[in-house]
Amino acid sequence: MGTYLAFDLGASSGRGILGTLKDGKLSLKEIHRFPNGPLEKEGSFYWDYPALVNELKTGLKKALAETSAIDGIAIDTWGVDYAFFRGNPPELVRLPYNYRDPRTVAAAEKLWKIIPQGELYKLTGIQCMTLNTIYQLYAHSLEHPEDFENSCFLDIPDALALGLGGDFSAEYSHVSTTNLLDHATGSWCWEIIDKLGLPRTIFPPVVPSCSCGGTLSEALQKELNAPALPIYKAGSHDTASAVLAVPAPQEGSWAYISAGTWALLGAELAKPELTAEAEKNGFTNEGGVGGTTRFLTNIMGSWLFQETRRVWNESGKDLSFADLENMALDAEFCSFFINPNDPGFATPGDMPKRIADFCERTGQGRPDCDSEIIRAIYDSLALYFKCKLETLAEVRKDSYACLNIVGGGTKDRLLMQLTADALNIPVVAGPVEATAIGNVLGQAIAAGEIAGAAEARQVVRDSFDVVRYNPDPTVHAGYMRHFERFKKVL
Repeated sequence: MGTYLAFDLGASSGRGILGTLKDGKLSLKEIHRFPNGPLEKEGSFYWDYPALVNELKTGLKKALAETSAIDGIAIDTWGVDYAFFRGNPPELVRLPYNYRDPRTVAAAEKLWKIIPQGELYKLTGIQCMTLNTIYQLYAHSLEHPEDFENSCFLDIPDALALGLGGDFSAEYSHVSTTNLLDHATGSWCWEIIDKLGLPRTIFPPVVPSCSCGGTLSEALQKELNAPALPIYKAGSHDTASAVLAVPAPQEGSWAYISAGTWALLGAELAKPELTAEAEKNGFTNEGGVGGTTRFLTNIMGSWLFQETRRVWNESGKDLSFADLENMALDAEFCSFFINPNDPGFATPGDMPKRIADFCERTGQGRPDCDSEIIRAIYDSLALYFKCKLETLAEVRKDSYACLNIVGGGTKDRLLMQLTADALNIPVVAGPVEATAIGNVLGQAIAAGEIAGAAEARQVVRDSFDVVRYNPDPTVHAGYMRHFERFKKVL
């Protein structure tokens, strides 16, 4: 029996979860939850790194109060963001930029003159998104070249682990999101790094998922009266951990969505798909546990609901996510559509106004009420998932009879049902805590308690219930009547 502490940080909140493996089954207990989000300072967006490290320490303290029998710690987070450290003991050079900071847009245009987008895709297999680390680092080097002097780069989960005593190494799945990983070698793409004039010396060694990355620092051992706990690198990118926890069928092809602030739709492959068709359709090749490839596309998911709700509640309303579902049901079916991935929705701001402006700009008229705004998000996401799943099938020359959806987004029962209706195939939703589950199972693999991904997914199937949503033929027919209009809006 092993007990592992998983820290799972998303773009809006973080949790500390204890996972215990016993007799082939996994049980979870949340012991700490804390808010997270962009920190605006002097016109830029950052992450509050010191506050996040303190929350990890608080979570560890609570976990040790719960049980002294902890066998490991691991941290997973969103992708692409990073921090610089300098000195011994290492000190943070600057607060880590938030990926929604707009500084990368102008830098991207300059970067593409040095390395064209097509060349970047051939080398790294990563879709072009200006929030990717490569654009962030290049913008950073133009604005603050002094930060690169005698410093070390760490992805966010490795940077947070450093705050607990972790080492200076970079976990494979998270490095793959940087647009700087050479899939041919599994290490940094020095060709790109050299062309951009970034110093090689800042980049730490790349290590596999499910490996050990240090131990709890002596200072924290003393402060918390804790043993020298191993700090594991599970699937440090949250989607890598979430995909490990997909209760996928043991035979045949399967597709998934890891649904949270972002909705990541794709399939697990043995090797990257680097075709021109994959690039043209916005698919990316990110690292997975066991050296696999997460062939997926990024879709703005719950972020659209989160930001809309935030704006409304700051204006004096008091709306829960359940309230948003009920509002959507009060609105007329498919009255308005948006492109969920329109760049105008990517940054914090007045999301309801942006949605209304988009509808008006695309010749649909302007939504009259809040319920029409929310319904536009629901219908557009369901149909966008349909578009992307069909594209995945075309690119892979495959077919999918079912879609597995995992993560916090599965709590939105209306979105799950509408997705099944739009796709006209069953949606299997759950487990909700897929990322934390994958984090725990990744630690168990690192510790030798579980043999690999196949055994981990069997544990998931044996431990957690899922909800099956079957398509409603009438709603599907309605979606098909509006599908061409939706594609024109895209």
